[in-house]
Amino acid sequence: MPGMSETPNAARQVSDEPSPRRLLSSRKVYEGRIWDVVSDSFQLNDDGDTLVRDYIDHPGAVAILPMNDAGDVLLLRQYRHPVGMDLWEIPAGLLDVEGEDFVIGAARELAEEADLLADRWNVLADFFNSPGSSSEAIRIYLARGLSEVPGHERHVRTDEEAEIELHWTPLDEAVRAVLDGRLHNPSAVVGVLAAAAARADNFESLRPADAPWPAHPSQRR
Repeated sequence: MPGMSETPNAARQVSDEPSPRRLLSSRKVYEGRIWDVVSDSFQLNDDGDTLVRDYIDHPGAVAILPMNDAGDVLLLRQYRHPVGMDLWEIPAGLLDVEGEDFVIGAARELAEEADLLADRWNVLADFFNSPGSSSEAIRIYLARGLSEVPGHERHVRTDEEAEIELHWTPLDEAVRAVLDGRLHNPSAVVGVLAAAAARADNFESLRPADAPWPAHPSQRR
């Protein structure tokens, strides 16, 4: 195509990578219950102007796409006040326990929100939720080999979580819901589409659950 610096046959791996810039100052301008707002002054290069960006300093999160033996995926319905909507999502939660293993955090969220245990875990996808305004990194796992949490060990859900509704959905129907614009939660959208793509080779190409996650805030500091 005109204006392209590379030939169509040029081989280059597409991969995000760290890009250190000169940080001049950083201060917390708001301290919240879960995340803070930080204001950074920095330069893109030594001769560049000083830029100021405010963003949410977030601990990161995990999300889980549970899949049963029939290939159906579990979606849960939950009210989200900032958008004023009941959204169909997948189990997810903050990584706000210092030093906690990512998979252990994911297993905890799966048990608390879906009353499920899993004995097979793989990484489906990693993404930044809103990289222009937040440091939040999210890892989505595919959880299989499912079993139910015993009744006496189940988490008591409160507040918005007390209204959670669970629904098993064929993966193809979940994909159609995304493409029809009926699903809006980013973890659900990414997880469903990633699972549909990974199904092509029976999920053999997925990374192991303990794959490195250099994009997580704890690894970028």
